[in-house]
This record gives sequence, C-alpha cells and structure tokens, in this order.
Amino acid sequence: MPRGVAPFMSGSMHSSRSALGLVLSGVLVCSAPVLAPVMARAEMPARVVSMNLCTDQLAMMLAAPGQLRSVSFLASDPRSSAMAEEAASYPANRGQAEEIYLMQPDLVVAGAYTSRATVALLQRLGVQVEIFAPVTALDDVPAQITRMGDVLGQQDKAAQIIATYEADLKAFQQESGRSPTAVLYEANGYTSGAQSLSGQILATAGFTNLANEAAYAWGANMPLEVLVMKAPEAVITSRSYPGGSRAEDILSHPALRATQDRRAEGSVSDSDWVCGTPYVLRAVAQMVSLRHTLTNGED
Repeated sequence: MPRGVAPFMSGSMHSSRSALGLVLSGVLVCSAPVLAPVMARAEMPARVVSMNLCTDQLAMMLAAPGQLRSVSFLASDPRSSAMAEEAASYPANRGQAEEIYLMQPDLVVAGAYTSRATVALLQRLGVQVEIFAPVTALDDVPAQITRMGDVLGQQDKAAQIIATYEADLKAFQQESGRSPTAVLYEANGYTSGAQSLSGQILATAGFTNLANEAAYAWGANMPLEVLVMKAPEAVITSRSYPGGSRAEDILSHPALRATQDRRAEGSVSDSDWVCGTPYVLRAVAQMVSLRHTLTNGED
C-alpha cells in the first residue's frame, strides 16, 4: 500500500430570529438589491461554515483550529462521510439560511447543487459564499484541495496534502498485472463508467470496467440482463442502508445472486467514493486488495 494512504484510511435569540425573519422576507419579495456591502475576501477567514458533505471534509482537513464553525449534518453520518468522527467536534447545520446567517460567518463554502435558495439568500445578505463543483476525476482532486486552501488561507497545508496524494496516486497507477472485469452495481441498477469518479477509482485499481463496453461511460441504469450476459469477474455493490427500499430490491434479485455466487463479490463503503478528497485513495486500496484476491498470484 502506498505510504500516505493510511492517514486517509484511517439582544435575545428570539429577537434576533424575528428580525432575521423580516430581513429574509424582504429579500424574497423585494426586487431591489440588498444594500449590505459584500464582504471583501479575507486572507484567512475566521468564521467559516460548510453546507455540503464534500466541502465539509475538505474544510475539516485544512482549517486552522477554531476557523471552521459548522459543517453539514451529513458530515457525521459514517455511511456517507469519511470523516464522521472528526465531524462530531463541530456543530451541525441543515443548510437553512436563517441558522447559517445567525452564525455570523465571514465565509460559507457550498457545493454546486447545495440548497441553492439558501446560497442565493446568503449572497444577497452580503455573506461571501464559495461554491465548489463536484469532482469527476482523480486528477482533479488536487485542484479542489488547492482551491479550499486558497479560500481558507491554508495554502501550505493544502500543498502538503497534495504532495502526499499525488505520490500515492502515482504508486497505484504504476501497479501492473492482469485486469479482471468488474461492474459497479448500485440501487436501481445504476452503474458508473470511465467518466465518473467511481469508474476512475475502479480503473486505477487495475480493473476493466464492463460498463464502458456497454456504453455507460458516464453512468446509467444497467438492466440486470445486461449485467448477467456480460458475466463480470466481480460485481461491486454499495452497502445497503437500514430499512428497505424498492430501489435496492434489484441487489437481492436471484439472477444477481447467482452471478455473485459464481464470481467475486465486493461491497464498498460509500463514504470513500462520494467526494473528491484524498480518501478516494482508500477506496482504490480496497479495490486493489480485491483485484489481488481475484488474480490469486497471477500478477
């Protein structure tokens, strides 16, 4: 395993709320622009709030002690967050404009698809909001880390994390050996191809992703019949959430079970695959281990 992977594996409040309610109402109904001055970007913002699972993790990695004041409630869910334990140290928010505004942030970081109404209101109230697009390629992770380092004023720390990430990624990319066939298969039969972050994780681990041959380069719902006919050497599924859902019924279909009985089965932790952070290398390491099991000394 590459040397740097381990760290990533391992007045009254009532009055304030009432006043803010009037302000927010005014923003919604008034067509004139809000006159509050927009904050100038500080070298190192002192009160940062994150509203998105992926910006949560980048901010927790890079922020100085006391700089990050709140993360989204998703950050503490181990099923989706690779830093759930760290997130327990921060107050959680649910992306509501009122709760975030009352935290008096001088910077808010959010995802491109995160609570757009909230983002728009905060911007009109003069709060600086930095929006981060989703990462779809392993090579784009350093740029995401660099940008978060820039907005937090933590460029040196970002550079150190990037150096370790790039060295470990290169080590994975230099591995050789047979490339077993595999398919990523999730709820509703969704699969991911080469143009997705999940597809790149699989390829970097040395697998041949059959979704690419089936014309699902970005990602789409693959009929179960197609998967069975492709006969991959490994079917990799995500772990089911508690309870039940019709979307996940396909993962227990007898035809899929029969395919898995004859082939290797992998179950992945979504938390390492969702966001473009260094934790994607932990997902790569897990898939490399599965590939070594499949090739059984052929490498």
